[in-house]
Amino acid sequence: MILFLLGIVIVYVLIISWLIYGFTKINRFEFIGLPPKTSFSIIVPFRNEAENLPFLLESFSKLNYPTDLFKVILVDDASDLRFKINDLRFKILLIDNIRHSNSPKKDAIATAMEIVKTDWVITTDADCVVHKNWLLALDNFIQLHHVSMVAGAVTYDCDNSFLHHFQQLDLTSLQGATIGSFGIKKGFMCNGANFAYTKSFFQELKGFEGNSAIASGDDVFLLQKALSQFPEKVAYLKSKNTIVTTKPADDWKSLFYQRVRWASKTTSYQSLFGKRLGLLVFMVNFGLVYCFVLTLLGMLPYFFIGFYFLIKFGIDTVLIQQTNKFLTKHKIRYLLLSSLWYPFFSTAVAFYCLFGKYEWKGRRF
Repeated sequence: MILFLLGIVIVYVLIISWLIYGFTKINRFEFIGLPPKTSFSIIVPFRNEAENLPFLLESFSKLNYPTDLFKVILVDDASDLRFKINDLRFKILLIDNIRHSNSPKKDAIATAMEIVKTDWVITTDADCVVHKNWLLALDNFIQLHHVSMVAGAVTYDCDNSFLHHFQQLDLTSLQGATIGSFGIKKGFMCNGANFAYTKSFFQELKGFEGNSAIASGDDVFLLQKALSQFPEKVAYLKSKNTIVTTKPADDWKSLFYQRVRWASKTTSYQSLFGKRLGLLVFMVNFGLVYCFVLTLLGMLPYFFIGFYFLIKFGIDTVLIQQTNKFLTKHKIRYLLLSSLWYPFFSTAVAFYCLFGKYEWKGRRF
C-alpha cells in the first residue's frame, strides 16, 4: 500500500509539473490598441440576484467600450421578485427563461440565443463584476486571432476570513490547471462567468445537445465539445484586463453544495485527460485522508504521512503561487491550513456526489 501511494503521488507531481509548464506556455495578452469593432451580446442568467445585479450592471456602465457595440441580455429564471432595471447608458433587455431541460442555466443561455443579433456572445454571472477593459481586450484578441471561442479567468473578491481564502486558493488551483491544460494542448475546463463564443459556432456545435440532463456544465461541456471537433478555433485569453471577479460563498454549506455541483459533472466529461486528472486528484487527496486514519490507528509511521503531505503541498504551492501572481495582487493567506483541510473537504465532496442531492438557487438537484 505504501508503494502504491508513493506511486500515485509521484504521478501527481509529474502531471502538476506538466500543467505548471503549460501555464508558462500561454502568453499574456494585454494589448488594447486596436479600434473596437466586435459586437457583443452579454448574457446573464440569474435567479433572485437583486442584491448582486446592480454591481454587475455598474461595472458594465464603466466599460471602456462603445455602447453601440454591446448589449446586455438578463435572463430571469423564475426569481421570486421581478428585477427592476434603472436607466443605463447601454442597451439592456430583461427576458424570462424558457425551461425545457434539467439545466436552468443552459436553458437561459439557449433562450437568450434566440434573440441574439450579434456575432459574438459572452456569458457571465449575476454576482460578478468585470474589468473596464474586459470587452476591449477581448475584441483586440479576436481581431488578432482567428478563433470562435475564448475562455477567460475568474477570481474571488475575498474578505479576511479563512472560508473566503480557502475558496480563493481552491479556485486559484483550478484556474492554474485550466490555463496549464490549454498550454499543453489538453484544455478541458473553463468558467461560464467569463466565456465567449460566436453564435454561429454555438449553433454549429448544436448548443448543449447531449448534456442537457445535467444541471450544470453550460461552460465545460460546450468547451469540450468544441475542442473535440474544432480545437483550432478555441483559445484561452490570459489577460489581467479580462479577469472577472465573483463572490465567494458565505457559509460552508453553500460552498459544499457548490463544489458538489462542480464535481458532479466530472464523470460526464468528454475529455479523457480531464477525467483522468479528476481521478488522480481524488486519489491523492483520498490517499492523504487514508494515511491520516492509518496513522491514528498506529498502522503507519508518522514520518510517511508527513512526507506524503510535503510532496503534495510543495508542487501545489508552485502552481498556486504562479497562478495567484496572475489573478490578484493580494498575498496568499492560510495556505498551510487550507492545504491540510482540503483533502478532507474534497474527499467528502467526492463521496457525497455518489448519492447525495445538492441545493442551487433554491432548488434541489
